[in-house]
Amino acid sequence: MSENHQGRDRLSHADRAGGVTSGAGSDREAGNLPTEVTSFVGRRREVYEARRLLAHTRLLTLTGAGGVGKTRLALRVAAEVRRSFPKGVWVVDLAPLNDGALLAQTVLAALGLDHDSARPALPVLSGHLASKRLLLVLDNCEHLLSSCAELTRSLLASAPGLHVLASSRQALGVDGEHLLPVPPLSIPAPDRPPPLAVMPQYEAVRLFTDRASAVVPGFTLCDDQRVAVAGICHRLDGIPLAIELAAARLRVLSPRQILERLDGCFTVLARGCRATAPRQQTLRATIDWSFELCTPPERRLWARLSVFCGGFDLEAAEEVCTGDGLSRGEMLDVVTGLMDKSILIREDHRDQVRFRMLETIRQYGRDLLDEDAGSGEPESVQRRHRDHYQRLAARAESESLSPRQMAWFARLGLEHANIRAALEFCLSTPGEAGSGLRMVTSLWSHRMGAGGVEEVRHWLGRALAQSPEPSLLRARVLGIDGWLAYMRGDTAAGKARLAECQGVAETLGDAESLAHAVRFAGLAALFHNDYRRAIPLLEDALERHRAQQDLAAQWQTLFLLSLACCLSDDRRATKLGEECLALSTAHDAQWSRSYALWVLGLQQWLCGDIQRAVTLLQDALRVERPAHDLLGTALCLEVLAWATAHTGRSHQAAKLLGAAQTLWQSVGCALPGADHLLHHHNECHSHLQRALGEAPFATAVQTGAELTLDEAVDCAVGRPHSPTPASTEENAPTPLTRREKDVVDLLAQGLTNKEIAAKLVVSPRTAGTHVANILGKLGFTSRTQIATWAVEHRTPRRQGPDSRP
Repeated sequence: MSENHQGRDRLSHADRAGGVTSGAGSDREAGNLPTEVTSFVGRRREVYEARRLLAHTRLLTLTGAGGVGKTRLALRVAAEVRRSFPKGVWVVDLAPLNDGALLAQTVLAALGLDHDSARPALPVLSGHLASKRLLLVLDNCEHLLSSCAELTRSLLASAPGLHVLASSRQALGVDGEHLLPVPPLSIPAPDRPPPLAVMPQYEAVRLFTDRASAVVPGFTLCDDQRVAVAGICHRLDGIPLAIELAAARLRVLSPRQILERLDGCFTVLARGCRATAPRQQTLRATIDWSFELCTPPERRLWARLSVFCGGFDLEAAEEVCTGDGLSRGEMLDVVTGLMDKSILIREDHRDQVRFRMLETIRQYGRDLLDEDAGSGEPESVQRRHRDHYQRLAARAESESLSPRQMAWFARLGLEHANIRAALEFCLSTPGEAGSGLRMVTSLWSHRMGAGGVEEVRHWLGRALAQSPEPSLLRARVLGIDGWLAYMRGDTAAGKARLAECQGVAETLGDAESLAHAVRFAGLAALFHNDYRRAIPLLEDALERHRAQQDLAAQWQTLFLLSLACCLSDDRRATKLGEECLALSTAHDAQWSRSYALWVLGLQQWLCGDIQRAVTLLQDALRVERPAHDLLGTALCLEVLAWATAHTGRSHQAAKLLGAAQTLWQSVGCALPGADHLLHHHNECHSHLQRALGEAPFATAVQTGAELTLDEAVDCAVGRPHSPTPASTEENAPTPLTRREKDVVDLLAQGLTNKEIAAKLVVSPRTAGTHVANILGKLGFTSRTQIATWAVEHRTPRRQGPDSRP
């Protein structure tokens, strides 16, 4: 149960990422809680105590030294209490994050809400959580303590149904916080260990044996090994991470040999008179020993790999870590050696293999790297890391209008932590700001690669402040930042940025810069609803981009031009929209194609061809779905609601309006022509309210607002969606509430009130009240009658840690 080893780092990352299956509005989903892929050993008292505390407090922090098992305990507790949180359990791994200013954005990302949010992250997050009962797990808070405390304090104040479970090496210091220290695992006496049959009662022994059997199939603890295993557990102070590292040595050593080497290693270290706490000394000594057992290439690679954040693939390791005693040809073998020694953890992402280090192991490697500061090694490796991700960003930009468009969204999202680290290096290292400008410019159209609009502007602002001199790159970045400022509704900043962009481009006289400046000027006019000025500017920009053979810029300009014509009743709108669609289709750029379909659908709806509009918008949603682009989906659902209302399907239209409303709250973007289109939204709202009646209309809108993103898309395209177990239960024709149904399930298993209380993290008195209410509602007089009724009315149950086959 080591802090990260058994928890975050030995869990399926694909399951973690896949947990956010529906982006905004995914309230019925279980969240992104990862599945366990190694056994959970011991911790019964801590799990019970954490569940008890969570029933009485909204903020519980698990504290303890590195490697003691805080992460794994937090995830196990979260799994056991998740049925108490209808809106899910959401895990936020903070280990790769170094900038507290991006904390709220990182939480949004974990919730699947970051891709297009143009408002400041904290208000978006607070608004999303305001009415929800969910559990937020903030893992590894210690290096961002003040930022975590401030965020937690703010969220708990604005979201009364929110509970927070944090793991940290020290308390957050927030009012109302309860602390649960996480101790080491229980260990037997080393000099007189108990009989073999009693040894498994000690958690450290069970963990060692369990991990030993994974390393040496068929391993079982025998009487001859009793003293050695007890000695190992004692020498390692019951620290889970240390025990797992030692167990990994069983590939080549016996338990007795491991103990002998540990004794020798610790004797040498004891002479150093370290000033750290004893358990930290123990963990450090264990990692030191693992380091000593590595070959020179493995040691060198361990140190260099510490520059990666959030994982890496073999290609990245080869690009960043080769040279000076480590060749590209031997990289695979060295990586395999570090995996065999449990220094690296393998993660599968569909058809790609990635690796990551436990945070404690990574920090050890970083210390090793920094020890060579005099040779320039740390900066050299960090610069190669930056260069690799700069090349990755440039490739993504060059293929932004291509069949790989969607793949780049996914790839850059996967590399988000490394991209942040590379940008931070550029903007905190003298003389590197220009590289930061180039990198963020390449990434801006793939906002998944650098966060949402808010985060992109964070990096753009820092880069511009450090590169004040006029340049082609600065002109481009000024235009991008102006564009995003308008999207955020910050008209004054947008106007200032675009004016400076125009000035720099004219001063430099560069054709490409002037083309971008003219396009950005047309965009500004479009945001101001000045179509008479916007259209000629965009036409001019389109010709300039064609002369430059910049396909991506051509597509962007065509989209804006067709939208401008659409909003101004210009008859060329359909022709331009079709040209925009043809360009994206010719290059098989699916994300771009979805936006072209949307603007064509909008134009057809405005022209009165309702059925054609519905077909185009549904096609756009079918394309959009893999990207989970919140902005694009919101646009399609909104206009589709208007069109559907005119077909007489009022209930369906109201649901789509509600689904769009949820997305708009998350996106928060100001859009060109928004004022022009607002009256269509209001007309649709009034029409549906009259057609359905006030109460049924409100119910239908609320139903739509509670749909997951996938459910909303299925509803929009007319695809039947299999109800989730939760929705099946909620729609069951019974007088019971959702919580009372949970109690019925547990009663049917024969649980007492006390056991039900423990399962649901409530007091026994509350559990008894639920039972009494159930008896009254069903007209029964005994618990047996309830159990019998439950069997007769059983529906598919939610799968969770408390489910029974």
